[in-house]
Amino acid sequence: MTDHIAWVALSVFIFFFALVTVMGFFAARWKSGPVSEHLDEWGLGGRQFGTWITWFLVGGDFYTAYTVIAVPALVYAVGAYGFFALPYTIIVYPFVFAVMPVLWKKAHANGYVTAADVVHGAYGSRSLELAVALTGLVATMPYIALQLIGMEVVIKAMGLTGELPIIAAFVILALYTYSSGLRAPALIAFVKDIMIYIVVLTAVVVVPSKLGGYGAVFSAANDAFTAKGGATGLTLKPAQYLPYATLALGSALAAFMYPHTLTGIFASKSADTIRKNAILLPAYTLLLGLIALLGYMAYAAGIKVTSPNDVVPMLFRTLFPEWFAGFAFAAIAIGALVPAAVMSIGAANLFTRNVWKSYVNPDISHAGEASVAKITSLVVKVGALAFILFLPTQYALDLQLLGGLWIVQTLPALVFGLFTVWFRAEALLLGWAVGIGWGTYTAWSNGLKPLASISLGDSSYTFYVGLGALLLNIVVAVIATVVVGLISPAKRGAAA
Repeated sequence: MTDHIAWVALSVFIFFFALVTVMGFFAARWKSGPVSEHLDEWGLGGRQFGTWITWFLVGGDFYTAYTVIAVPALVYAVGAYGFFALPYTIIVYPFVFAVMPVLWKKAHANGYVTAADVVHGAYGSRSLELAVALTGLVATMPYIALQLIGMEVVIKAMGLTGELPIIAAFVILALYTYSSGLRAPALIAFVKDIMIYIVVLTAVVVVPSKLGGYGAVFSAANDAFTAKGGATGLTLKPAQYLPYATLALGSALAAFMYPHTLTGIFASKSADTIRKNAILLPAYTLLLGLIALLGYMAYAAGIKVTSPNDVVPMLFRTLFPEWFAGFAFAAIAIGALVPAAVMSIGAANLFTRNVWKSYVNPDISHAGEASVAKITSLVVKVGALAFILFLPTQYALDLQLLGGLWIVQTLPALVFGLFTVWFRAEALLLGWAVGIGWGTYTAWSNGLKPLASISLGDSSYTFYVGLGALLLNIVVAVIATVVVGLISPAKRGAAA
């Protein structure tokens, strides 16, 4: 991307990176509590985060650095189809408003830390608990790796090559997460989001003004998509309506099944905090729409890249002074630290509560749980770093695709158990296995693409594989519950 180091941009970048590093270590003393003596303190910040902290924390780990890089990259590559992230982040908040306060109340009343805790409490099944926990662990690892990819892209944009910069950033992230737990990303999220808002709002005003206005931006993008042909364009093709809608719905249902987003929910201090956030969080959707427009602006600016992931860094290097580019790159890199920290904490909580405590040391103390979780968070981050250092980037992208497909299969076990005790644990486990198996096979046989097609009569319908697998999962769970109930009517789950 560049053959020399952009020293001014790099200096600004290092200043802000150092600032949040200090904040990360200071966070252990913020909202004082015995961070190392209880998993609630290290892994959930003491369950005391109010509306604004939760807003920044959940928004910070939901709208990640990779979002800032990948969404404009997808819009740059395919046009309107890349905007599927907008309806998905609109659909998700009514779901959060209706479901997550119920989940919080159950978790708060019983001291649950993870989704798998809730599932075990509802059904009394160690097998179903383990399935939910392992799904969360496996789905989270490539998600963390994607954050490091986002950070790697902006570091390279400043002329730094090699693996040492990303390793150094990883070490800083690992140490302050180990030291401060969830308090660190919660505190840093304030800085990260303010910086991201400044960068994006500046870009959507300054960039069009330099390029002849939004009319010129859309005209340039339209010309580029017309020349490119295929399924690209400023508007969706009729054949894209169903895949677009199912991808948005499936992604929305998966979003709050991930351990990191649920960690923000469990860390809230009340159910009302979550309801208020379901009302306030759509402000991020507006921001996301503006971020997506950067993909169109790149055409008006004449940006040409070998990888769409380079679009945003090149746009800022081309149209802004070097100091502001450094500020934007720092915002994106810090935007990687917050979700990566929360993701590793969410995964560590799952391993500690639903693998270590359930199968290795059921009598572990509260301090012992915090200690195991801290060590696990380091291991998880090392695994994510290994993705970047030793495997092709495409592997992380492919596994992230499968991760979304897998994590949504935990929805019936987690969400249905909040409202009914009708389902049987054996049936939900079978539905989970069928959904995971069919979805993985279908995506794999289609060349690891998120969409599949089915022919009915003379018509063919294309849809999101994850949503199709979820429907199959639910159908199997319903039928199996009826069958198991007939075979063994007296045997019910723990919540019955």
